[in-house]
Amino acid sequence: MDALTNTIRPYAWGSTTAIPHLLGTEPTGEPQAEMWMGAHPGAPSQTDRGPLDQVIAADPAATLGEPAADKFGPRLPFLLKLLAAGAPLSLQVHPDLVQAKEGYAAEEAKGVPVTAPDRNYKDANHKPELICALTEFDGLCGFRTPEEAARLLEGLGVDTLKPYVDLLRAHPEEAALREVLTAVLSADRDEMARTVADATAAARRIGGVYEPYAGIAHHYPGDPGVIAAMLLNHVRLQPGEALFLGAGVPHAYLNGLGVEIMANSDNVLRCGLTPKHVDVPELLRIVRFEATDPGVLRPEAGADGEEVYDTPIDEFRLSRFVLPEGAPAHDVTDSTPQILLCTAGTVRAGDLTLAPGHSAFVPAGEKVEVSGPGTLFRATVVA
Repeated sequence: MDALTNTIRPYAWGSTTAIPHLLGTEPTGEPQAEMWMGAHPGAPSQTDRGPLDQVIAADPAATLGEPAADKFGPRLPFLLKLLAAGAPLSLQVHPDLVQAKEGYAAEEAKGVPVTAPDRNYKDANHKPELICALTEFDGLCGFRTPEEAARLLEGLGVDTLKPYVDLLRAHPEEAALREVLTAVLSADRDEMARTVADATAAARRIGGVYEPYAGIAHHYPGDPGVIAAMLLNHVRLQPGEALFLGAGVPHAYLNGLGVEIMANSDNVLRCGLTPKHVDVPELLRIVRFEATDPGVLRPEAGADGEEVYDTPIDEFRLSRFVLPEGAPAHDVTDSTPQILLCTAGTVRAGDLTLAPGHSAFVPAGEKVEVSGPGTLFRATVVA
């Protein structure tokens, strides 16, 4: 069992205070967006035995367990993060496994460098993800129905939005959503900037359901993604609630602190709210144009006090223990690898004491018991 030292990523959208507050450290004044826990080669966690990716590579069968190593290969199949959004992240979508393999192979065949800013596929893996709120957390997830989106746009009273309203009402669901998103992202940039400015002014004046979009526009003035965002469901998670983001579902995180877990991939197709590359044709190939309920997840009671966030994929499984003071220890020994993360109180895990924001890697099969008082998130795989 290894205590982990983790890298904090200073992305521009990150909160300057949320992660330092959790860790009990002084803010630096710089954004602290994500703390990575895992073996991703971009920023592997450090252990007393070396970087976690190298520890696993030295003996995959022992660290991962043979079932997980056989199923996912000689690497940890998930990445766990603390995510602290102080400003909206890019509006984005992720490919499914087949699309990722095809896209990666096509760009490799063209000789596009993996580091190129216009590269869409950094690897051949899909990127399903789950975000669990530690504070109140705002996000966008999945399309509204065309009629709901039409009413929202219409309510702004902006003349240049009327063609989109008409499109949303003129076609069946899939065609309506596809045509409007295509039109928004393909519009003349100067004309769209004026439309976004008018829509932003109206959103600020009206307030209410329009407040999230006025906030988005504050950070991304003139960006077509402001209008695209209005096609999506706005979701406000309370602490302990979660969202699962599957392939093809457009989404964006707006504000708040959460625990995020995802398959180990960097494949992102962006729709807007970003200065980065937006490949509209490829994006339109990946997006699932269907209205969806965001499907807020609440943990389901499992064995021995474990609360499980049920998801339909095998690369990760996230659960939570709320451990009262004086309660018996819980045995969390497992045949798969684990990362344990404390988010409140003080948790004893084996020989380690974890304070908020501290984490540990537990190799497959290693016996470990946990006790509080505190809150502990547990990341494992399904093998």
